[in-house]
Amino acid sequence: MKLAAVVVFYFPSEDNINHINKYLKEVDRLYVIDNSDDDVIRIKYKDKINYIKYGENKGIAFALNDGAHQAINDSYEWLLTLDQDSKITVENISDIKNFIKTTKEKNIGLVAPFQDIGLPYQKSNSEYEEYIELMTSGSVLNLDAYKKIGGFKDWLFIDCVDTDYCLNLHKNKYQVLRLNNVIMKHSLGELKLHKFLGKTYDCFNHNPIRRYYIVRNNLYINEMYHDLCPDYCDHLIRAQKGQAKRILLFEKNKIKKLRMMLKGYRDYKKGVKGRISE
Repeated sequence: MKLAAVVVFYFPSEDNINHINKYLKEVDRLYVIDNSDDDVIRIKYKDKINYIKYGENKGIAFALNDGAHQAINDSYEWLLTLDQDSKITVENISDIKNFIKTTKEKNIGLVAPFQDIGLPYQKSNSEYEEYIELMTSGSVLNLDAYKKIGGFKDWLFIDCVDTDYCLNLHKNKYQVLRLNNVIMKHSLGELKLHKFLGKTYDCFNHNPIRRYYIVRNNLYINEMYHDLCPDYCDHLIRAQKGQAKRILLFEKNKIKKLRMMLKGYRDYKKGVKGRISE
């Protein structure tokens, strides 16, 4: 099975860059998309790597679409999507490839590993399960399905890009599968756990700009897919209220984060899309 991969950089650390070498041998082509808004060249062209430097931040969705279009032009049928924090291993990739090659499932849109983001979890006994949405980081996309659903929505810019993509797959009758025995470690924000009145609360400590996109884009997701997944969309909206409470109780820079969340709501009501001035 031939497999291309795309990894999106945004001011990566040396560790992020060096991690490429830990999985490069399991992919046939790697497209490195650098969204950093400067002129620094971070990686040299070499065998199997295409490095694309924008010099500005065009967002995760634009970068993933760029990688997917290049993979399609290079005749690949499957694409592994990564961000710079993805701690994927050659074993993870090999296991996903083997599943795709041997499964009897016929309408796969996306296959993902179990994402270990540092929260307690209970392992499922089943080899794989269908999910409403999974993170694109570490996922392998069926590029035929990608073309049929129109790819990622550039105007989402950064947050909810994966949520929209998965719900769009479901809307078009494709499966979104998680392999429960393939576990990939992944950093999501700056996760910290807090205890309060006998309960444990997870806080991701996203910066104010991220809080803006999370609120605004979740409202667009609710608008686009509520008829398809009403319970899940209601959960997304409730979760934003819960995040506001966590910010008030535990996080720093409370006022600016809450103001940006309010701005996200107001901009949604105005129909604002794409990148905002930071």
